[in-house]
Order: sequence, then structure tokens, then C-alpha cells
Amino acid sequence: MSRGGGTTAEATAPTHMAREIAEQPQALAATFEALLPLREDLRRLFEGRRHVMLVARGSSDNAAVYGRYLLGAHAGVRGSMAAPSLATHYGPDGNGVELDLDDTLVVSVSQSGATEEIVATQQWAARRGAATVAVANVPGSPLLRTADLALQTQAGPELAVPATKSYLTQLAAMVVLGTALAPEVTSLDADIARVPDVVARLVEQQQGVDEAAAALSASRHPLVSGRGLLMGTALEVALKLEETCLRPVRGLSYADLRHGPIAVVDDDVLAVLVSAADGPLTGAMTELARELRDRGARTVGVGGDAGFAAAVDVAVAGPDLPEVLTPLGTVVPLQLAIERAALVLGLDPDAPRGLRKVTRTDT
Repeated sequence: MSRGGGTTAEATAPTHMAREIAEQPQALAATFEALLPLREDLRRLFEGRRHVMLVARGSSDNAAVYGRYLLGAHAGVRGSMAAPSLATHYGPDGNGVELDLDDTLVVSVSQSGATEEIVATQQWAARRGAATVAVANVPGSPLLRTADLALQTQAGPELAVPATKSYLTQLAAMVVLGTALAPEVTSLDADIARVPDVVARLVEQQQGVDEAAAALSASRHPLVSGRGLLMGTALEVALKLEETCLRPVRGLSYADLRHGPIAVVDDDVLAVLVSAADGPLTGAMTELARELRDRGARTVGVGGDAGFAAAVDVAVAGPDLPEVLTPLGTVVPLQLAIERAALVLGLDPDAPRGLRKVTRTDT
């Protein structure tokens, strides 16, 4: 694998995180092969229902954010994010509040399929009348066993604590969901078939990755911004920076950043911006990049068009995919840059401080 300009990370043995990033094209291909045939099952399960509610935490929550936007922008289906504490902590019977979910398809997303809060929320939703779909990577996990329909991703074992291939295959599951419920189920199939090869090229070519890693490792005040279909990507990149490089990071939409936090942007800030090459928000992200540079911030931009690349200090190549599928590629070069930045900082990207694979949100 080419690493371009050379960094301290080159001299180290490959980490689990780096190996798992490199395994993503195969994991994506296997996940699409396994899940695309289940689209008709998803359509039948959704019949007579009007709403999709997504249940997740952590990286899985960021994948679900993409699913929510994809459902609205591509399928024309109303999607929302669940508040799991309504199921696990509120309500006089101790089993959550009395919500009527008869018109809802609840999609629970968890890498392990064993996070107790997510399993409990899925069971609560079923008791309230919802049809349930589970997305998880571990076969036989409680979430998959108890759902009406199981979507098992095919990432294989993931040893690094930061989720890379399990996250990307969750995005693939969101694509399966979003296309299953769309009026034209197969309209994106030709582009979906290209996704594993596009990701493989990003892993191999790594255009701008070393420069991005150097900027990330040098900054103590990064922020990440995206919007629309790339909002989940921005949140995921911020989370990965926090847990892997131990930097406090804010993941903000373009709109939220412009509504106040931009006031604190100066030459101490590194702004990481994610953009699609097409779509209604590319121009807005380019405008944001220019404004942040005018305020003194150093900017790293991933994806976008030629205008966006010219507006940032470090331009990182993104995927050659339509906007609705762009999140499956945009996160990959940033995964590589974050792994590399952690090594430059003397940190172990495989085992971030205080984290483990299956998270308990309550004691």
C-alpha cells in the first residue's frame, strides 16, 4: 500500500486498524451480496407502515444518521432517530413510555448486536407494535435473534476497538434499507456494484492522506463539518478523532456551525470538511471552506468538486460516486489519516484509552 510522502507511521508494523481499513472493499462486497436479496423482505415488512425509526449508539448512530437522510432524500420515507432512554428509563411500568408504534418499522443498529440498551429498545418497540429489523455484525447475537428480520453485515472479526469495516458495512446495510423502500428499488444498483472497487482505489491511492494526517496530528483544536447525506460522516470522523487521537472534537453540520460556533474559529482551529462532488450542498461547503480560511483556520477537505478542492488547504481525494452513495467512500481516507495521526502522536489506535468493543451505557 502506497503511503505517499512518508511519515513516522511508515516504520511501524501495520496496526489492526490499518489492516481492517484495507479489508473494507471485500467486506462491502460480501455485505451487499448477502443483504441486497433481502430487499423484498424489507418491503413486505414495511407494508402498511409510514415511518422508520432508527435505534443506535456511537459509530452505529452515525451510520443510522446516514440512513435517516437516505430514507428521506432517496426513498421519500420519513425517518427519525430513537431516544433509547424512553424505552429503558421512562414510564410507570419500568418498561418505557406507552408509545403507539403500529405504523413504524424500527431498525436497530449495533456492531456487536449485544449492547443491552439497544436490545432492550428493540424489544420495547416490538411490544409497542413495531416491526423490527436488526443490523449487526455478530452472527447469533441477541439483536439479530430477536428481530423480525436480521440484516447481518459481513465485516468479519474486527480486532481494533475503533470501528472501521463494521461501520462501513453498516452504511451498506443502510443503502439496502433505503433502496428497498424507494419507489424504484433498483435505480442505484449499477452504482452500488461499483462501491467496493471505488473504496479499494481510495485505500490504494490515498491522495492527500499523509498531508491530512500531518495536519490532524499537529492540531489541538479540530472541528469537523458536513451536511445532509454527509452529516453522519462528519459525526463519525469527529468520533474517530476523539477516541483514537484523544482530541476533543466537535462534529457540526454546516448550518449549526454558521449559527454561532463559527465565532470561535481562528488560526488555532483545524477544520475538516466533508463534501460530495455533486448535489445541492457542494456549493455551500465550498463557501464554508472559504469563510473558515478567511478567519485563519487551516482546512482539510475530503471529496467535493474542483472548486471545493481549491478552497481548502489540504485536498483529499473522495469517491467517484453519486451523492447518495458518497458516504461509503468519503470516510475511508479519513480513517487512514486518523490511524496514521494516532501513531505520530505515540498512541495505540487499536486500543484507545478507556474503551472496549461492547459498550454499556448504564451501570
